[in-house]
Amino acid sequence: MGRFSPEPWLPQLLSPRGLALAAALLLLLFLFLRTRRTRKPGEPPLVKSWLPFIGEALKLQKDPIGFMTTLQKQYGDIFTVLLGGKYITFILDPFQYQSVIKNQKLSFRGFSNKVLLRVFSIKKLVEDDAMNDELHTCYQLLQGRHLDMLMENIMQSLKQVFEPQLLKTTSWHTESLFTFCNSVIFEMTLTTVYGSILLGHRKTFITELKDDFFKFDGKFTQLASGMPIELLGNIKSIRLKLIKLLTTENLAKFQGWSEVVQRRQDILEKYYLPQDIEIGAHHLGLLWASVANTAPTMSWTMYYLLRNPEAMAVLRDEIDHLLQSTGQKKGPGFSIHLTREQLDSLVYLESTILESLRLSSFSSTFRFVQEDLTLHLEAQDCCLRKGDFVGVFPPILHYDPEIFEAPEEFRFDRFIENGKKKTTFFKRGKKLKYYLMPFGFGISKCPGRFLAVVEIKQLLVILLTYFDLEIIDDKPVKLNFSRSLFGIQHPDSDVSFRYKVKS
Repeated sequence: MGRFSPEPWLPQLLSPRGLALAAALLLLLFLFLRTRRTRKPGEPPLVKSWLPFIGEALKLQKDPIGFMTTLQKQYGDIFTVLLGGKYITFILDPFQYQSVIKNQKLSFRGFSNKVLLRVFSIKKLVEDDAMNDELHTCYQLLQGRHLDMLMENIMQSLKQVFEPQLLKTTSWHTESLFTFCNSVIFEMTLTTVYGSILLGHRKTFITELKDDFFKFDGKFTQLASGMPIELLGNIKSIRLKLIKLLTTENLAKFQGWSEVVQRRQDILEKYYLPQDIEIGAHHLGLLWASVANTAPTMSWTMYYLLRNPEAMAVLRDEIDHLLQSTGQKKGPGFSIHLTREQLDSLVYLESTILESLRLSSFSSTFRFVQEDLTLHLEAQDCCLRKGDFVGVFPPILHYDPEIFEAPEEFRFDRFIENGKKKTTFFKRGKKLKYYLMPFGFGISKCPGRFLAVVEIKQLLVILLTYFDLEIIDDKPVKLNFSRSLFGIQHPDSDVSFRYKVKS
C-alpha cells in the first residue's frame, strides 16, 4: 500500500503565505465560535448573521433607516443583533425609552469609559469613579449664566476669525462649503473654550492642529468600535501629537481659559501629576466633544439654506427685524450684540438648525448590561444578558412619516407652529415625549448641546447679516453613513460656494 507523504504540501503550509492563511482561518473560526449565539427563553428575537464578529454592521452602514425598518417589520420593536462583535438589543418604540433611562442596572458609564479608553487612551476613568463624578460637575459651566459668558467669548473668537481677512472680501471668494465650516467652527471653538494662543505663529499652529484633529476624527468610528489603532495607519502618532499639544505644559500657552477648562484642569491635577500626558488625553476628549458634531451640523445647515432661497430670505428678515427692534445697525466690523434671550427669539433660525439635525443625526444611545436582568416593558418583559448592550435608535423616529410629514424633505419651518416653537408631535395618536434626539437623552444627553447650538446661531447670524452667499455646485449631497450610530453624519462629497461682504 502507498504511504502518505507530507513533503509536497508541508513547505507551502510553512511558507509566510501559508502561515498567514492558516492564521486568518483560525481567527475566523475563533470569531465565529466567540460570537455564535442561540436565543434563550424570554430573550428578544435574535437576528441571524453569517458573518462572524462583523455581524450585520455592513448592512447597517449601507442604509441605516432601511435596515432598521426591515428588522422592525420582521421582528417587532425589540430585537437583538450582532454589530462589530457586540450584541445589541435595540428598542425602537419611543414610548418604551423611559424603561431604558430608569433602569439602574443599565450603565452608561460602562459604555462611555470603554469609548474613552479606545478613542482617547484615557485609562484612569475606568477605575476611578470619584474622578468621573467630579469631572461631570464641570458640565454645569456650559449652561445658564456661564453660557452667557461663553457667548461673549464666541463673539470675540468670531471677530478673530472674520475681521482680519474675510470682512475685506468685497469681491466674490469661492471655497468648499464643508471644509470652510470645519475650519471656522474649529478655530472659534478652540479659542472660545481654551482662549487666545500666545504664539507668534498662531495661524500656522491652529491650521496644523485642525488638520491633525480632523484626520484623527476621521477614524473615530473605527476606534470606538474597538479596532486596534495599530491597524489605522499613522493615527496612533497623530493622536499622540494631539495629546501632547494639550498637556498642562502646552495649555499654558493659551490665555483666557473658559471656566469649564479651568475647572477640569483643577480636577485633573488632583488625580494626576502635572506632567502626566493623560491630562492631554482628557483635553483632546473635550475638544473632540466640542467640535466633532458641531462642525458637520453647521455644514448641513448652511448647505440646506444655500439650496433654499425662501428659507434664506425668511431667516435674513427675522434677523434684520431683531436688529432693528433692538436699535442695532450693521456698522464696520462686528458691531452687533445679541443676548441669549434675543437669539432664542429667532424661531425660524432655531427651526432650521433643528431640521438639519433631524436629517443628519444618526446617533444612538447605548447602555451596558451589567448583569443578567429582565427589562419590564409596556407590551412585554424581555431578558437581557450580562455583557450585552441596549440601544435606542432615534433616526427611525426622525424619519417616521407618521411623525414628520415627508421626512426626507428639508422644511425649515417644520418646528414652528403659530409663530412659536413647535414641541407637540404624535405617534399612534399619542403625544411623544421624545421626538427629536440628536443629543441623546437621560444621563448621556450631550452636556455641550447648549454651547453647540449657540455657536451655530451666532455664526449664522454673522454670515447672513454681513455676507452675500451663493452656492455654486447646486448638486444633491448625500449622507455618508460611515459614522452611523455615532453622531452627525458627514457628507459624501463637498460643494463649492462663494461669499462676499455686503455692499
